[in-house]
Amino acid sequence: MAQRVQTHARRTAGVARQLPVFAVIGVLSTAAHLGLFAVLRSALEAQLANLVALLVTAVANTAANRRFTFGVRGAEGATRHQLQGLAAFLAGLALSSGALALVHRNLPDAPYVEIGALIVANGAATVLRFTLLRRWVFAEA
Repeated sequence: MAQRVQTHARRTAGVARQLPVFAVIGVLSTAAHLGLFAVLRSALEAQLANLVALLVTAVANTAANRRFTFGVRGAEGATRHQLQGLAAFLAGLALSSGALALVHRNLPDAPYVEIGALIVANGAATVLRFTLLRRWVFAEA
């Protein structure tokens, strides 16, 4: 019983330390994603612009979270972490692509709503991403 309480206390302390760092990286990643999306949107259709912007920022996001949120340094495991991070990326892509599809279906003449839909989708993806990174990708950290 005492060991279970200690394990729970360590996990809680870990989350309390990790969440603020994850949040800062998430805000920076979201800003980069939205900025890149806005630039690409002028030349590409919304879904493709979202895919490219999210892929570029997901790789940087995983690397930053690996080092700063979960304290993993060095090359060992980096490829595996990036590949697992891409699974989290796919979940985020599904959410953001779905949000864009809903906007285009329900408000086809309101392209400015795309950014708002991406912000909401990124919020949901952030919760999922933290859970996946903490419990699966960097569980050993």
